[in-house]
Amino acid sequence: MPNKVIVITGANRGLGKALAKAFAEDGEKVVLLGRRLEKVQATAAAVGHGAIGLECEVGSPDSVTAAFKQIAATYPKIDALINNAGIFKQFKIENGTDKQIIDHILTNLAGPMLTARSAIPMLGRGGHIINITSESVTLELPMLCAYQSAKAGVERFSSALNWELEDKGIRVTNVRAGQMISATEPMEDMDMDAMMVFLDEAKKRGFDMMTRGQSLYESTIGLFRLIINAPADLQITQIAVQGRPAA
Repeated sequence: MPNKVIVITGANRGLGKALAKAFAEDGEKVVLLGRRLEKVQATAAAVGHGAIGLECEVGSPDSVTAAFKQIAATYPKIDALINNAGIFKQFKIENGTDKQIIDHILTNLAGPMLTARSAIPMLGRGGHIINITSESVTLELPMLCAYQSAKAGVERFSSALNWELEDKGIRVTNVRAGQMISATEPMEDMDMDAMMVFLDEAKKRGFDMMTRGQSLYESTIGLFRLIINAPADLQITQIAVQGRPAA
């Protein structure tokens, strides 16, 4: 079977980086997209195996169009797009800045739409789009209104897009993910004051985020392989995966 061409957004770190590394080591042709060119190129170099790193701000139509033109110059046909890029910040809408609110909608909701639009002509029959959302869509967690709303929108987008693309033979799968961490990377820069308020408010609602199960990014790799390599007569519409306390 020929090696697949897999495009991954938000591939600078976390799940995107873990997936890129695993797929590249398996011999797939991987394209990493990230908002900072130097960083995504450095990540691609660390991944190795011919991985390519390209600058792409998924919430910007011009940036997405430019990135996919660059991809097409090397790989006119791709096999999978994994929409992993996302912004996660805790704030109440009443206190949210214009930038916080708009960035959450552009990156988390418009981003998958824009990248899918550019990827569809390159996918063809047998292609796959994977959109990653969050377990918080169904949990009454505090200070995540913008994040939850955007991710819920992506789930509806995944369902509608799957129907749109059925005649083209392109499958769409939504992965609703729980809390994940890296075994080797430090946590991303975050507002620790906002984090502490979030943890306290969540606990009041019955969610102790410090004791809830977490999974390693690397533990989910087999799941994504399963989706991408699923037989042509099998449709995986949505998978929900949650972390659990280690045995």
